[in-house]
Amino acid sequence: MTRAPNPMRGEAAITIAGREYLLRPTFEALVAAEEELGSLFAMVERASQGSLGLGEMSALVWHCLPAANRPDRAAVGDAVLAMGLIEATRPLRAIFTQVLKGMG
Repeated sequence: MTRAPNPMRGEAAITIAGREYLLRPTFEALVAAEEELGSLFAMVERASQGSLGLGEMSALVWHCLPAANRPDRAAVGDAVLAMGLIEATRPLRAIFTQVLKGMG
């Protein structure tokens, strides 16, 4: 990762296979995630009810990683699992906040 995450833009850091990545919920990333996973608002609702699945979490994280050097999905899933669900919700919370509030 070349710079620190900007929480005002919904950015967060995540470590995958020993390397730190910057998660950034760009419009393109969120549209791709929504095409695969369904409504982001529904995901936020499921997350608030504690019913967001591990696969959904991993997919959303994967879509918000920079495409140029994005690790494969299995590595992202392994990282989310290694973090534990509580820790993995931190970067997701940053993404969901930006989805609900809009980009700053």
